[in-house]
Amino acid sequence: MAKIQNHVAGVRASRGLSAAELAKRVGVTRQTIYAIEAGTYVPNTEVALRIAHEMEVSVEDLFKLPLPGKADAGLFRAQYLSTGKPEKGRPVQTGRVGATWVSVPVSAAPYHLPEADGVIAEIDRTGAPKVHIFSQEASNSKRLVVAGCDPAANLLTRMVEKLGGVDVVHAPATSKVALDWLRAGTVHFAGCHLEDPKTGEFNLPFVRREFPKKDVAIVTFAEWEAGLVVASGNPKRIRKIEDLARRNIQFVNRETGSGSRALLDKLLHDAHLSKRSIQGYDRIVAGHLAAAYAVFANDADCCLATESAARAYGLDFVPLHRERYDFVLRRETLDLPNAQAFLDVLQRAALRRKLESLAGYDTTRMGMMLGTIVD
Repeated sequence: MAKIQNHVAGVRASRGLSAAELAKRVGVTRQTIYAIEAGTYVPNTEVALRIAHEMEVSVEDLFKLPLPGKADAGLFRAQYLSTGKPEKGRPVQTGRVGATWVSVPVSAAPYHLPEADGVIAEIDRTGAPKVHIFSQEASNSKRLVVAGCDPAANLLTRMVEKLGGVDVVHAPATSKVALDWLRAGTVHFAGCHLEDPKTGEFNLPFVRREFPKKDVAIVTFAEWEAGLVVASGNPKRIRKIEDLARRNIQFVNRETGSGSRALLDKLLHDAHLSKRSIQGYDRIVAGHLAAAYAVFANDADCCLATESAARAYGLDFVPLHRERYDFVLRRETLDLPNAQAFLDVLQRAALRRKLESLAGYDTTRMGMMLGTIVD
């Protein structure tokens, strides 16, 4: 009998539903939903109809028999990991998290085509893209999908691929979006640097709130300095947060949900400065490197980012705050050989030296397991 294909996980994630919430609506256990998504359990007609009703799609959108030649066509539905909308023809990298296929958009760099293994061929009525892969080998490869905003992600990715033999798909995201994707089951690792305003603790308080009854683990990547990124030589003498309120200073901000945006708001509050006093507060770019590039291109006088972002463009940096960047993953992911290889690379001296030299990171606690949150 042909194995039934199901797209429950992808559609559920696109609807922003947790497995527990869907299970409650349908009247089954959370474990049942996980089993359905993993393909180890085929629901009866009543359960299938209820799931389709709750997610406002047809049963055929969720469960299908494989069509002859479909695998050779290399066309399959993949959850789109981006805050933007999928566009037909957009190059992507693909990976699978559990039973869920995901696609991450990639962009061209100067003088080079993007590193991609497929393109978006069409977008179905649920909003999920259907991806055409260039080779069956790409679709079958075992990859890790890592979300986050670390400017040194490419250094880590290349080192993991070189030393660990693991293919990493990096999905750029704010800390909060990365955690959302982890909760939805569409990434293996979520990177974050969120500081709890009450305790000053990084990440753990947020993980406890986001995963109150989930089995997750937290592993430290590095500590870094966050601060003001300014033009080389600091011609406008920007040295403290209060300088951002000067009329001749044009700022560029990060998106809501990012650690940098949260830090800026905290610093402005502590300095008794209004957001309205900052020219450019509402001008948003995505990522540390994008913010630093705006300064490099003379589109802004200053941004709040990491020292590594300033180094990338030869800009000056005024340190203001020390942060810790952690990886969050589900405990079940720890059992994956590729995940173990990824974590093993965090212990390598070669990676530590490169991050310390090129990014200015403190890697003293790299690879340290901070704790777990267990049911």
